[in-house]
Amino acid sequence: MAGMRTAPTPEADTAPLIRTVLRWYQHRGRDLPWRRTRQPYRILLSEIMLQQTQVQRVSEAYPQFLRRFPTLGSLARAPLRQVLITWRGMGYNNRAVRLHALARRVVAAGGRWPRTLRELQALPGVGRYTAHALLAFAFEEPVPVVDVNVRRVLSRLLWTMRSPSALKPESVIWNRAREIIPPARAFDWNQAVMDLGALLCTASRPRCTACPAASLCRSRAFMGRAVRRRPKREPSFQGIPRRIYRGRIVEALRDLPPGASLPAAELGRRLVPRFSARNAAWLEKLLRDLACDGILLLETHDRAPMGRVRLVE
Repeated sequence: MAGMRTAPTPEADTAPLIRTVLRWYQHRGRDLPWRRTRQPYRILLSEIMLQQTQVQRVSEAYPQFLRRFPTLGSLARAPLRQVLITWRGMGYNNRAVRLHALARRVVAAGGRWPRTLRELQALPGVGRYTAHALLAFAFEEPVPVVDVNVRRVLSRLLWTMRSPSALKPESVIWNRAREIIPPARAFDWNQAVMDLGALLCTASRPRCTACPAASLCRSRAFMGRAVRRRPKREPSFQGIPRRIYRGRIVEALRDLPPGASLPAAELGRRLVPRFSARNAAWLEKLLRDLACDGILLLETHDRAPMGRVRLVE
């Protein structure tokens, strides 16, 4: 109807913001090795490594892993034990198990990588985020990639967050991120927002004075007060987190010769001073969980009531 004003599109609303952030990224974005490739295997490896691990540690481990397994085929052909040995120092060994299983699945399918979200999410260890990351970073599809940094940055930039700890629901962020993504610069935009969250728009102490988008941010007035973050409480035993014990178990088994095993009770004594029958149920639960993750095998043995343990080959 003549004279009526149409509402601006999401792209038009955010065009100045997108230009500003992309300019900043061009000059200040992090030079990370996995940003120099479009190979799906290398992109996937970086994404799996970056789950719950700091970028600096991944930057060191990523080239080391690729020297040992330069292709998806070389990873698929390797025994799982060798993959776990190469994964040493990265923690969360079940990530390596899933990566190895995925490599074997794709190679068995002729080496063809899936190109749809549904197919990608059917691969071992690939969820919504990782599937989008593969589409965006390996195949350069114009899809959003929403991690914790992106969720925080977009919450603050596009809505009024009255506390640094406030966030929009994840589903809302995914929808809005899909609406505003610049199709011709999707790769750079996704990486830029991640960097903005990692370097400046941090969780507890956002550096608004250094942020290129500060003048366009709807939440800047409420970002000055630092947030005291409570550490997450993890399941623990004798004051040590459960994940630490899991790592120590794998570390002890990694040092054994191929095919060798340890009595579970001996493993318990290595983990806990004065290990006794009172601790058997706790250890058995740890071992069963690691066996379910495909990391180790439990073997029954007449002379070892708790059985013997070894890494999966």
